[in-house]
Amino acid sequence: MRRIALDTETTGLSPLNGHRIVEIGCVELDGNIPTGKEWHTYLNPERDVPEAAQSVHGLSNNFLSDKPLFKDMSDELLLFLGNAELVIHNAKFDLGFLNHELKIINKPIIRMEKAIDTVILARKTIPGAAASLDALCKRFNIDLTKREKHGALLDAQLLAEVYLELTGGRQSSFQLAEEEKEKKRKFFKNNNIDLNKNNLEAKLNDQEIKEHEKLISKLKSAIWLK
Repeated sequence: MRRIALDTETTGLSPLNGHRIVEIGCVELDGNIPTGKEWHTYLNPERDVPEAAQSVHGLSNNFLSDKPLFKDMSDELLLFLGNAELVIHNAKFDLGFLNHELKIINKPIIRMEKAIDTVILARKTIPGAAASLDALCKRFNIDLTKREKHGALLDAQLLAEVYLELTGGRQSSFQLAEEEKEKKRKFFKNNNIDLNKNNLEAKLNDQEIKEHEKLISKLKSAIWLK
């Protein structure tokens, strides 16, 4: 299943107080394992960045002054997210900011149900243990040497590793990935689709082709045809 580990950096703690996003980082997961596909941008928040926020992420007013606005990057972001589940550490915070930005430009918000909150997951998986991203990285021996300050892409990368550990580790995720591949192989076999030489050849009669086209027309995204 496709998921996206996502993190943001902001000018403050609440969009209701006029704070904005200054950085977004996303890491694609398949079977809970990073695929290597990432999306990242810095953003001009159209306001000053308080010193307290700069001390957390190191992004200054001068650095952000020539960066794109959220509205200019929103379509690209939403395209990358697609219909994936979002893996977020403290989802209420990040989605609160993202949805505030989306409301400003009159775009549909992201439902909280689409998010897996790793703070909640960690508290269920290891009750009583510290649930900060730093604490979880240390618990799972994930390298933190590059994290001198917070950074959205780096934190999304670390979060992807933490999520992998919280869901059973690499071996378990590889098993899930293999199960997904087996389901796809069975689908192609049951529908007489030839996968030899990576070519998809459907061996269907005219009636089956018509029924297939009728089915595809009802789907929003027929991913196996891409």
